[in-house]
Amino acid sequence: MNERLEGKGLRLSGSFREFGILIAFAAIVVVLMIISPDAFARPANLIGIVKQASINGILACGMMFVILSDGIDLSVGSTVALSGVMAAHFAHPDTYPLIVPIVIGILVGVAVGLLNGIGVAYGSIPPFIITLATMTAVRGIALIASGGSPVYGLSDAFKGIASGFIPGTIIPILAVYFLIIILASGFILTKTVFGRRIYTIGGNDVAAKVSGINVKRMRLSVYAISGTLAGIAGVLLASRTISGAPTAGQGYELDAIAAVIIGGISMSGGAGKWYGTLIGALLLAVLANGLDILNVSSNYQMVIKGAIIAIAVLVDIRGKARNE
Repeated sequence: MNERLEGKGLRLSGSFREFGILIAFAAIVVVLMIISPDAFARPANLIGIVKQASINGILACGMMFVILSDGIDLSVGSTVALSGVMAAHFAHPDTYPLIVPIVIGILVGVAVGLLNGIGVAYGSIPPFIITLATMTAVRGIALIASGGSPVYGLSDAFKGIASGFIPGTIIPILAVYFLIIILASGFILTKTVFGRRIYTIGGNDVAAKVSGINVKRMRLSVYAISGTLAGIAGVLLASRTISGAPTAGQGYELDAIAAVIIGGISMSGGAGKWYGTLIGALLLAVLANGLDILNVSSNYQMVIKGAIIAIAVLVDIRGKARNE
């Protein structure tokens, strides 16, 4: 039963939609190359795109697990901020070994994820409500923990976590982290029983219960994964920006959701392919960069991003209706 449900879910995404995403990505790149080749094609600009796509992509990987299970996690942006702030507090020179701030930042994410998962799985709280609550509370904790100001004075070792490159290349180390995480996510979703069960509960949680799957434990697990990856993203962002800012990650939850939905994952769960999230993250990063190059104000960028999310959801709904 699990395999049949998973197969049905995967087919719903449709090869046409995946091809359309690639076409859209290529079209944006071509347009930017024509309009502003000098600014867009500069190595420094391309590196910046990859770095931004990597941070958003790591968050999107966690969001992918949650959405595939028919959930949502609005707290990831705030978790990025709190993880970065807490990691920064322990990342001053000559204080703690490098592993300490890294582990603390990640554990913050794990804690938030578990809180969300417990609320959804065992408290029967709607995902939107519990993650909206934690989004607000965690942001407040980040402001309290930092005194409302960024935490500076980080060690060189901590700064180097996300600021380096692969030796002998211009490929950012951030891209390596993202690649490892997205490939691991793809392996889990396609090659493991755990991954197949995520598709199953997202497609039909009643059938999942009948087939013997512990749905509550699975839901707890996917939110824990999302929180963990948000913690990792928070540590990496603090390293990249050389500070733990309580205002970091604002709007990142929407970027992560957009990357997942644009990549072909169904908002209703149980359908979609992992590599679509990779394409979605890259597409959003290129689009945002292009709008910056064209001097489009951030206000209009928010409108454009919202419209893209709405269109992607509409396509998903209509596609699912046709398949039914």
